[in-house]
Amino acid sequence: MPIAFHTIGISFTLKGKSSLRTFIQKQFNEESKKSLALNFIFCSDDYLLDINRQFLQHDYYTDIITFPLEETDKKVTAEIYISIDRVRENAQQNKVSETEELHRVIFHGLLHLCGFGDKTRAEQKRMREKENEWLAAFSDLQQNL
Repeated sequence: MPIAFHTIGISFTLKGKSSLRTFIQKQFNEESKKSLALNFIFCSDDYLLDINRQFLQHDYYTDIITFPLEETDKKVTAEIYISIDRVRENAQQNKVSETEELHRVIFHGLLHLCGFGDKTRAEQKRMREKENEWLAAFSDLQQNL
């Protein structure tokens, strides 16, 4: 299974799927030394809140939930759920484009699958640095297309 993009209960179209898919595979392999089989599921706040309550016993909205399903020495299989409602709101609050915020959230989920955490301040700082590295690298790639 390669990288696939899905929507549940919302109208949303992800632009640039092909270049994003290629970038994700490359970055993930370089960071983790593993291949990746991944489903992205784009959904609403309420849909992701239900998942957060059911599987994580958290009663709050979030922008992303990453579920590692299987990991071997050579491959990671996972699902990443992303609330487009939350991405849009975060983009406004952070004064960035929705596309940039979506890419940041996507990369955030992938970095969790690479072993990066975000529970402590130090982990959050390192996560943000890696997100910024990946955003810059993807932006460079996009400019060269």
